[in-house]
Amino acid sequence: MTSTMTCFDPGLPRWLQAQNIALVLSTYRANRLLMIGTDEQAKLKLQERLYDRPMGLFAAGNSLWLAGRCHLWRFDNLLAPGQEHEGADRLYVPAASFLTGEVNAHELVLDGTGEPLFVNTLFSCLARLGVGSSFEPLWQPPFIDAIAAEDRCHLNGVALQDGEPTWVTACSSGNSPTSWRLERQGGGVLIHLPSAEIAARGLTMPHSPRWHAGRLWLLNSGSGELGWIDQGVFKPLCWLPGFVRGLAFVGDCALVGLSKLRSPQFTGLPLEERLQAEGLPEGKCGLRVIDLNSGAVLHSLDLPEPIDELFDLVVLEGVRHPRALGLLDEEIDCLVKLPHQDRLIRIKPSKPSGSPYQGEAVPRLGLPQPTASMLRYQRVFQLTAATLAPYAALTYPSLAPGSTALQALRGELLGISAMADGVMVGLVIAERAGATAAAVVSLMVDPSWRSRGIGTRLLHHLMQFLAEEGIEALSIRYQAPCGQPISLDRILSRLGWAAPKQQFLLLGVCCL
Repeated sequence: MTSTMTCFDPGLPRWLQAQNIALVLSTYRANRLLMIGTDEQAKLKLQERLYDRPMGLFAAGNSLWLAGRCHLWRFDNLLAPGQEHEGADRLYVPAASFLTGEVNAHELVLDGTGEPLFVNTLFSCLARLGVGSSFEPLWQPPFIDAIAAEDRCHLNGVALQDGEPTWVTACSSGNSPTSWRLERQGGGVLIHLPSAEIAARGLTMPHSPRWHAGRLWLLNSGSGELGWIDQGVFKPLCWLPGFVRGLAFVGDCALVGLSKLRSPQFTGLPLEERLQAEGLPEGKCGLRVIDLNSGAVLHSLDLPEPIDELFDLVVLEGVRHPRALGLLDEEIDCLVKLPHQDRLIRIKPSKPSGSPYQGEAVPRLGLPQPTASMLRYQRVFQLTAATLAPYAALTYPSLAPGSTALQALRGELLGISAMADGVMVGLVIAERAGATAAAVVSLMVDPSWRSRGIGTRLLHHLMQFLAEEGIEALSIRYQAPCGQPISLDRILSRLGWAAPKQQFLLLGVCCL
């Protein structure tokens, strides 16, 4: 799969060529691994491959490592120095995968022995691969008293110093299940791994610690700042228009990844207020090249939809145009590399014997299933009570022709749909009530697409749309079992709605 960049400054490809580097980026919401390089005419080249929830990246020698949803992946380059394949001077193929389970692995590194170590966020520890187990815990922060699947502090980043893991970041120093969510602002910490001492406090969702030029650099993501730690204090170098995450260095320059504010975890942060003041409420998604001497932005790249988030990035030194094989590429079955031979051999796979007994093709591990982040959310135009019939199957309460709910509609209707390959799979509709108020009258997601966060995103996009229309108050009425929470309660809570108020009780039972 290939795509086209939509916005980058003309100096970026020339800078990449001058530095003799290429880049690899990961985005877990869009399930993409992005290869960025240049062709011989210094034109920017982008290749994207689908992998399931790609996050941490690490490049070492001839290999590239990736942390995915349930696996650690090792990609090996099949091209010898000076060799090209379809214009690329680096061809990565998925050579090995290691099943860890869905532990929410974030960053990963290779230690001095070449062993992969990864931040096991779900179990709040630094871990390695183990024979006969999903992983082996190696280290846990001093405030974590048990290895449990509770994501207590949201451990997320690890930095090497002199080839050994030395620094880690976490969003809090809490020791109870998911307690970091209550300490996102100012609760973040930097920990010195060998001494198990907290080296800095007061950070806001720190990410991407990196040792460079005698300093420990990191991204104070919740404030949108790149900076370094000086005697336990974060020293910001510059502010950037997005949730900063993913950091690499090339000489006197830093490369920083940016994400838009579309996740509930990104709201309620100092960055959100700053972006509002700058007239960029969602922020940017892309890449910035920063001068470490001045903090100035030298080059920029903004990524197109559906990509709205980046997690990590790595620099490939001595590489001009990298490519990777995807799991569905025919070449992944046909290209063979022999030892001590530069030329790639193309073979034609033969059908296995006994074809009458051959079952259906089995999906390849590591390919993402369709998720809400791969959908398009867009406004439904010219929506009226008279034009609702084609959408009736995706309305709840039902707004089908002749329904009581449809007959009760009086105001202007405003809708947001979720589209998958041109097919509507979710719909939310609000009815305007006066100049500055509206009420949600229908919210439904196709049953086969539920439990993927689509309902939350539909309401989120509706709230943004209504705000642009000058609507200040949005309400919703729904029926729930007495005293029992339902899924809509959780959705509204995540979006920052006020606690629901009971308007009437249909039936009450009192035992004497």
